[in-house]
Amino acid sequence: MEEQIERVVKNLKIIYILFWLCPLAILLAGEMEWFPVGIWADNVQVVYFLETLSILLTAIIIPLALKLFSLVLTNKIDKLGIVLALKRYQQWSHVRLGLLELNVLFSLFGYYFAFSNTGNLCMLISLTASFFCFPTEKRLRSELRIN
Repeated sequence: MEEQIERVVKNLKIIYILFWLCPLAILLAGEMEWFPVGIWADNVQVVYFLETLSILLTAIIIPLALKLFSLVLTNKIDKLGIVLALKRYQQWSHVRLGLLELNVLFSLFGYYFAFSNTGNLCMLISLTASFFCFPTEKRLRSELRIN
């Protein structure tokens, strides 16, 4: 069982690192202008749409990602056996980081395509929320109530 816990924590840490590397790669590509930046900067309607959607996604996805995981953990995962609980914990951790990554990438592309600082701010808010998802063995044991 200890080996399985260590494997799950290692896998979650790898996914967490990839979560941070993907926006960094896009930031590098955007700053090096490897894709067209500012293509919608002169279109006020598109900029407004991207800013509004970025704000709405941030306001919806962050609480959803953090609270949904908590609800699933208490209502579904706690009632399973340890092996299946570890598997479900890992799956829902991936879903939670995936939701946050979706918001980060949308906001980041909104920033580069429309030169909108709102997208940049929403990206930073989502990245900050990811600190609440940092995987550790202590956290896994406390959330799954493993002694």
